[in-house]
Amino acid sequence: MTLPRFSPDNDPGPDFAALIDRFGIPAISNHEIIGKLPHGTTCVAIKYSDGVVLAGDRRATSGHHISFRAMEKVFQSDSHSGVAISGAAGPAIEMVKLFQLQLEHYEKVEGKSLSLEGKANQLGLMIRQNLPAAMQGLAVVPIFAGYDLRENDGRIFQYDVTGGRFEEASFATTGSGSLHATTVIKMGYEDQLARNDAVTLAANAIFEASDEDSATGGPDLIRDVFPTITTIDVNGYEEVNHDSVVATFMEIIETRTARNGGA
Repeated sequence: MTLPRFSPDNDPGPDFAALIDRFGIPAISNHEIIGKLPHGTTCVAIKYSDGVVLAGDRRATSGHHISFRAMEKVFQSDSHSGVAISGAAGPAIEMVKLFQLQLEHYEKVEGKSLSLEGKANQLGLMIRQNLPAAMQGLAVVPIFAGYDLRENDGRIFQYDVTGGRFEEASFATTGSGSLHATTVIKMGYEDQLARNDAVTLAANAIFEASDEDSATGGPDLIRDVFPTITTIDVNGYEEVNHDSVVATFMEIIETRTARNGGA
């Protein structure tokens, strides 16, 4: 087999995709490949009187296809902080694992944990390092939240794809359903919320996002899969137990049903 020859006016140059297309070889574009990869969707963080609530739905989508119905999107990063992920699922989970490892390594080497501000900066740097992949469609946009033991207060940090870090005073949302979740939280948020009220507000936000956004998963009563809800306060990171989460969402469903006249 000999290499093809091209005249100067017919040379495809460095465009390999154009070359194989000319020879009738079907090619799959990067956009088609990336569109088929699992992506995480909606996560929220809400500050309350004693700390922060961090929550996320469980659905991962590949375009219009549901890839996973029970994906975990909320992770404990250390004893007093957590990360909720949205974006390309694979890179996001790997980023969280590396972030957890770095925090643990720092604590072992230095004999003390990194400050919450330092943890937020470190995560921002990791997002910035992912920018080349983000430009190709593999963006990772997490929310970082924790309890600052130095300031005795819960804090929330939001990011953009360039690694830009922004601290939010009250709440933050990310993912495809973030617009709807934000609206719900704005309507229900009050300063110095009690823990249970913040948990209920987070559940309402995800429920409404799932009702309006096809990529966001709500409570799945058939499979017994419900969004993940966690709290972080002076006592540390704690996941709200499954029975409590189920009870919260069932109350929301009953309220919506009664509001619609039982229909």
